[in-house]
Amino acid sequence: MKKTKGFTFRTIFPPPPKPSLTRPCPFKAYSLIPVSPLAMLDPTILTIGGIVLGIAIIERILERWGVIDLVDQFAKVMRFILPVTFYSALIYFFVTFML
Repeated sequence: MKKTKGFTFRTIFPPPPKPSLTRPCPFKAYSLIPVSPLAMLDPTILTIGGIVLGIAIIERILERWGVIDLVDQFAKVMRFILPVTFYSALIYFFVTFML
């Protein structure tokens, strides 16, 4: 009859790693700004802002050239478009912003 040899658990599996002597101290970090300013670099918001800024610059150039009739038309249109653009971009930002 053959003799069977027994193995202990420690010889088959390596021992678990020992914990390090230095332990990281847990700390709580608080942010005073709930929304990152870098989130405003969304291409859609930058495009809308660039279009509105371009229209305002065109309006100033036309005013310097003395085309007051066209400037009045721009002012009437911008009086409606600017608030609508601002609120729609604000709603878009908060809808697409991920917390």
